[in-house]
Amino acid sequence: MKNISLWVSTMRLRTLPLSISGIILASCLAEYNGYFNWKIFILAILTTLSLQILSNLANDYGDGVKGTDNDDRIGPERAIQSGKISPDDMFNAIRINILISIGLAFALIFSAFGVKHFLLTMLFFALGIACIVAAIRYTVGNNAYGYKGLGDVFVFVFFGLVSVIGCYVLFAKTIDHVVFLPACTIGLLSMGVLNLNNMRDIVSDEKSNKITFAVKLGQNKVKVYHTILIGLAIALSMLFGILYYSSPYNLIFAIAYIPLLIHIKKVNSTTDPKLLDPELKKLALTTVFLAILMGVGHLIQI
Repeated sequence: MKNISLWVSTMRLRTLPLSISGIILASCLAEYNGYFNWKIFILAILTTLSLQILSNLANDYGDGVKGTDNDDRIGPERAIQSGKISPDDMFNAIRINILISIGLAFALIFSAFGVKHFLLTMLFFALGIACIVAAIRYTVGNNAYGYKGLGDVFVFVFFGLVSVIGCYVLFAKTIDHVVFLPACTIGLLSMGVLNLNNMRDIVSDEKSNKITFAVKLGQNKVKVYHTILIGLAIALSMLFGILYYSSPYNLIFAIAYIPLLIHIKKVNSTTDPKLLDPELKKLALTTVFLAILMGVGHLIQI
């Protein structure tokens, strides 16, 4: 049981809700347009969770073997850093998780497209491979993009655009203009979560030569950048509510602006990086909350 608990901890369950925000929102939009399917929804959730766990394991491995996870790191202790799991055992776990992700992705794509949509099937197989590679290459390898300040871009693409737009296409077999603003909103907030993580670890990352975007910007400018990310997400979500307005219920997601604004104030007034760690969970859960309210609000009609 102790070993199981250790591996569950290594999977970093607190990061999982954020990863399914886009799936939930895309599913609501698909339901509104009459395309929702429970089998696709469940498989999409499982595939996304598997990819997020793969990313978490790979991050633990990549940062662990590079020595980035050291005594200067503020966040929760990682498995390789603590010596509780060896690099070889972690690498084996990554390989197993890759097989699980491939299996789930295959089941999802086949359930969505079958043999009738060959081009979409091939496209999503390529997209699935790209997701797996992106999950691993964030910190693993000599050219890990997370060490070159490109993590924010990849998070926007995969947590925002791919998650929302890609999931909607799984349901509808086509793209609809209604998905673009929500996709950008979730992508920006997900960038905010990553940026907050990098702000917290800016000192240790700089010492270990992990050049995140936060390290490039520096302590002061990165807070401005963070404010812009959250502010843009609020603006785009409100634009979505206005453009697709049909009832007051469509705008219930504005409730989520309260914790977002409080979060911005907290980040900008904080000088101790340790105090940013609790904000990670708050921002991630607020993103899920906003996604649910945007989706459900869009479904409710007077």
